[in-house]
Amino acid sequence: MLMRTDPFRELDRLAQQMLGTATPGTWSKPATMPMDAYRAGDEFVVSFDLPGVDPDAIELDIERNVLTVKAERRPLPGGDDIQMQVSERPLGVFSRQLFLGDTLDTDRIAADYEAGVLTLRIPIAERAKPRRIEIAGGRSDRRELQA
Repeated sequence: MLMRTDPFRELDRLAQQMLGTATPGTWSKPATMPMDAYRAGDEFVVSFDLPGVDPDAIELDIERNVLTVKAERRPLPGGDDIQMQVSERPLGVFSRQLFLGDTLDTDRIAADYEAGVLTLRIPIAERAKPRRIEIAGGRSDRRELQA
């Protein structure tokens, strides 16, 4: 049996129960789905930490410019045969929504799930990339401006 000494464990458990993130005997709702988001070259990358989540239990939906990531961490199979000694990883369904700008190409999102990390790669739309605009005038000399 795994034993751990933590003087604040009971206080933490009570706080979780009162704040609604854990209820004894039922699934708890995770408080957060940690993520990192950054731009790398011509794409926007978002990574979500989802350890212990089966890839089949992850749903990605996009409607208009709202990306919804929904995941479910299920209890261990075995039901009544398991006697849990320590349970600190939250179970249940949780989701997160991201509002994507018009500068992203939401038709070409690529998703990869490896080592408990869901990584989404969203290309920057062509219309949002810098480009040169040529200025034509009545004179013979032409100038170019950078946009």
